[in-house]
Amino acid sequence: MKKSELRNIYIQKRKALSQDEALSLSQKIFDYFMTCFQPVSGQKVHVFIPIEKFNEINTGIFIDAFLGKEIRVFVPKIVEGHLISVEINKDTEFETSRWGISEPVSNEDSETHHFDYVITPLLYCDHKGNRVGYGKGFYDEFFQSISRASKKIGVNYFSPDEQIDDVWENDIPLDYLVTPTEVLSFFKGVE
Repeated sequence: MKKSELRNIYIQKRKALSQDEALSLSQKIFDYFMTCFQPVSGQKVHVFIPIEKFNEINTGIFIDAFLGKEIRVFVPKIVEGHLISVEINKDTEFETSRWGISEPVSNEDSETHHFDYVITPLLYCDHKGNRVGYGKGFYDEFFQSISRASKKIGVNYFSPDEQIDDVWENDIPLDYLVTPTEVLSFFKGVE
């Protein structure tokens, strides 16, 4: 199936979830992530901040837990058309961007290129780790700028059913997908 079709289908599926369902599923995804990956103090995790109007996975659960375990947390911010990585802590000030996304006030790029985990937003992911996002390409560009050893982990309410037919040569697949019911590995290691 084409990305545009999958994008439409999964936007609608996500919209159909109630807030309570989305929160419950987000908690299950978080629990699977923590059980499988067991992040520890001092590790570096890049994690997206959800766009509430798109009913994205509630990564606030992740961020609070990571900060509580002294795991270094980095979040994305779009500056001059590029995704930068801003390190945050419990005292970081946030503002709402013109796209309705909560972002740190700071525009200071951490210039970190190695993360232990990059928790990645998506609308859909197939059985090969290919993902469908919102079509802007921010994460594909970001993936090219970070260490290949950084584990790219997608989180989604839904397990893969369809193959993505129009994968582009610049698309970078995920290493793992975490859903409320399973963790799938596409990890091929570092060459």
